[in-house]
Amino acid sequence: MNKILVLNGSPRRDGIVYTLLKEIIKCAEENNEIEWIDIYNLQMEPCIGCMKCRTDDTCVLPKDDAHIVGEKIKKADVLIVGTPTYWGNMSAQLKVLFERNVPVFMGEKASGIPLAKQKGKRAVIVVSCTTPWPFNFIAAESRGAVSAVKEVLHYGGYKVTGKIVKPGTKINNNISEKILSKARKIGSSL
Repeated sequence: MNKILVLNGSPRRDGIVYTLLKEIIKCAEENNEIEWIDIYNLQMEPCIGCMKCRTDDTCVLPKDDAHIVGEKIKKADVLIVGTPTYWGNMSAQLKVLFERNVPVFMGEKASGIPLAKQKGKRAVIVVSCTTPWPFNFIAAESRGAVSAVKEVLHYGGYKVTGKIVKPGTKINNNISEKILSKARKIGSSL
């Protein structure tokens, strides 16, 4: 049994990212413990870039939801991260959560070389984008969002074992059976 933490970085309840995340966990529920967090419901201050978390191993800001979710990330075996694409990147609230939890994902050796703190854990990325295929990848829209999330996961030591991208949401909100099937397959593999 795995502890799976779902980070829903979309503000839209019942939107595309939400629906795909639900489809994944529906197929993973039977053999796993799952916790769902709607990032837009969290109360957290933005990172102030003080860099003290690098030496103190924790964010120095007053305790808020970012600290609480950081502890949950540490305890999870699998991280499922979903986000809409905003300007070729992840949603702002998800980015704030990640920025506040740098010491959860990585540390530094005395030489300054990054040290992955979640090494060996698995992760899944779910992204939606209003830009239609293939322009969502050509213009680095959803490709940029996937890359940004992967960057955080990479430094944390995660192995990305699944990725779903739903492009063209502005003109087509329907999720194809092919994409839903992929979500089910990913969920079953967890």
